[in-house]
Amino acid sequence: MSEIGSIQHVLFFHTSHFITPYGWIGCLALLRTLSHKKMMTTKTSPRKHKNGFLTQFVDETTFYNRIVLSHLLPANLWEPLPRFLQTWLRSYLTGNLFYFISAFLWCFYIYYLKRNVYIPEDSIPTRKAMIQQIQVAVKGMPWYTLFPTVSEYMIERGWTKCYSTLDQFNWFLCFAYIVLYLVIVEFSMYWVHKGLHGINFLYKHLHATHHIYNKQNTLSPFAGFASHPLDGILQAAPHVIALFIVPVHLITHMSLLFLGGLWATCIHDCIHGNIWLIMGAGYHTIHHTTYKHNYGQYTICMDWMFGTLEVPIAKDDSFCEKAK
Repeated sequence: MSEIGSIQHVLFFHTSHFITPYGWIGCLALLRTLSHKKMMTTKTSPRKHKNGFLTQFVDETTFYNRIVLSHLLPANLWEPLPRFLQTWLRSYLTGNLFYFISAFLWCFYIYYLKRNVYIPEDSIPTRKAMIQQIQVAVKGMPWYTLFPTVSEYMIERGWTKCYSTLDQFNWFLCFAYIVLYLVIVEFSMYWVHKGLHGINFLYKHLHATHHIYNKQNTLSPFAGFASHPLDGILQAAPHVIALFIVPVHLITHMSLLFLGGLWATCIHDCIHGNIWLIMGAGYHTIHHTTYKHNYGQYTICMDWMFGTLEVPIAKDDSFCEKAK
């Protein structure tokens, strides 16, 4: 693994556990789940409120709302709101925090602390370009964060195969289902992304907003969320579609949604980490400049299978070595 690949891995680990809400909420929720005696002793069927919501998911999402909103807002501003709006407000606030903190830290590292090391001087995006990306992302954030809110609502209603306790399946099945979930997401996101390019109407009215950043000196970590809101929702939809097919834990679903957001930040920095099978920024930079290659999300597998893979050539990575 290259040095930049290692750095991105470290950034992901620390960001996911200490900066983003799903990191530390996930830890609290796991401890909460493991401490529940019923989880380890009996297998109980899901309990429903009289209004049709599953009790265990309602308790879980209410717990997350209380943890986040009580630290960010006065109680009189959020407690009177319906739970759906509380969930959206939690997603909106933490989504903004995640976007600005993760993108700013990574930009500060690669453009200032390591200036002219990983990216040549003439390829560093201008401040104007990054501000424009932030403006587009901020306009779309209320809609982006509505998507996980709706997915949690569907989970609470029991419409999906999502589960909340670890006694539902053995550990092997849990792992197998996560792998299958990721395969479904990767396959679906490939074809959604390819469709956004191949169908002229969708490209013109949705995806073109993101592809105005088509040169290395216009791409930055802030570009990850700089797209039409419906474009972002369509590309995230496979995460919810998979919930109707594969049983996964609520925390797994939420964590993978978070991973998708973090990944969108990382793959727009134009630095090729050169990690086998991973659809890193080197591949995604080619996608932004050719428009017809590298549609995959996390891996190169789907592009390899369907003939759209374009591998970054060695000279694209030589600048880092020369700078050292």
